[in-house]
Amino acid sequence: MRFLADENFPGAAVVALRAAGNDVVWIRTAAPGSSDPEVLTLAARDERVLLTFDKDFGELAKASVLPATCGVILLRVPAPRPNDVRLQLADVIMTRDDWAGHFSVIEPGRVRMRPPGK
Repeated sequence: MRFLADENFPGAAVVALRAAGNDVVWIRTAAPGSSDPEVLTLAARDERVLLTFDKDFGELAKASVLPATCGVILLRVPAPRPNDVRLQLADVIMTRDDWAGHFSVIEPGRVRMRPPGK
């Protein structure tokens, strides 16, 4: 899959997703300091699913017209320790391949998905 990891997304999870064969661009190295609207625009333009811990993207996604090839995954879980990143983040993200076209929230024990703008 094609992901865009927000600056707040752990580097160890970026590495784990890449090692699993995913195409991941990390804002921290590609465009540090980008505003939230710029990050969402980049995800839409490059047809990527945004990975973030930033709750502001919920409202931005709702107000935006995102292409079906783009999506947002909001992680509402405690940031894991570096040794646990793969188990707690990357593995959960890799359990699905239908993130595009959805605003998704990953919480402890559950995943909620809905079309953006709803």
